[in-house]
Amino acid sequence: MKRSRAYERFVRPLLFALDPETAHHFALRILRAGGTHLPLSQFQPKPKPTTVFGVTFPNPVGLAAGFDKSGVALPAWAALGFGFAEIGTVTAKPQPGNPRPRIFRFRQQEALINRLGFNNDGAEMVAQRLQRLRDSGGWPQIPIGINIGKSKATPLEAAVEDYLFSFRKLVSFADYVALNVSSPNTPGLRALQEKEALSHLLGAIGEQNTGKKPVLLKIAPDLSDSELRDVIEVCEANAVAGLIATNTTLDHRAIPKDRDEEGGLSGKPLREKSTTMIRAIRAQTRLPIIASGGIFDAGSAREKLDAGAQLLQIYTGYIYRGPGLVREIVEQLES
Repeated sequence: MKRSRAYERFVRPLLFALDPETAHHFALRILRAGGTHLPLSQFQPKPKPTTVFGVTFPNPVGLAAGFDKSGVALPAWAALGFGFAEIGTVTAKPQPGNPRPRIFRFRQQEALINRLGFNNDGAEMVAQRLQRLRDSGGWPQIPIGINIGKSKATPLEAAVEDYLFSFRKLVSFADYVALNVSSPNTPGLRALQEKEALSHLLGAIGEQNTGKKPVLLKIAPDLSDSELRDVIEVCEANAVAGLIATNTTLDHRAIPKDRDEEGGLSGKPLREKSTTMIRAIRAQTRLPIIASGGIFDAGSAREKLDAGAQLLQIYTGYIYRGPGLVREIVEQLES
């Protein structure tokens, strides 16, 4: 708790004085340069191991995709106490993403809106970076998930081959692979959650997955009941290892209309919507669930677990609460 208060009192005001994307890249550069050499042991929680879809996690709190899109700071996430880290979203082709500005803070609501658009170095360059890290002996001692999505320049009808290219390049580095079909910031992407398109994608990935790595699907919080039923049916039919619930939302009712921006909303306004989706998933299937959306403290973390999740991911909560959040959640979940 003291660690979070110190961050909120001293560090966050400095970061929040910067443009959101500038602050993000500044923090990432420090973590990339420092890696395991930074004095981060104070953020390490005691082990609370849990095994889900055949992978053992030293604790259930992970870094959500979006923070380290191109996998530049893997050693730092382990040093900061995360039980796992998910890099990405990585696309087959390198892409700059949407024009700036494209991240917006809403301090009163403790929320973000982003329309980044999968800005990343591309699957081939990310694979080369990960290979260098592995060869150097610096690979982190936590599970690494790799989140892949469709390149913006690839037409929807060619999406499957686009995903397959990234999957082939990156699967050997992953403890699990997450398929992102739910970002609101790539035109047409959410159409891949529809039954026929999703069946085609998951079937093709399954055929390519000869090493039987766990494959998860990241879904939108805005699915209707019938759409969710279809997604679960297709996932079960294709031996998907689990669901990540959820991505950002297009429901911006929590944001004042005169300040609203196009993009996906994350943070505290997503908490209830994400938890509701987790409960709906759990009512229909025993597939493992990684919860993401509005986790800011141990209470909101426990809410997700009680709703049916096995693992947790944080991103926006980490930006607002700081690096003490992982340890705070893990320790309070023990009590």
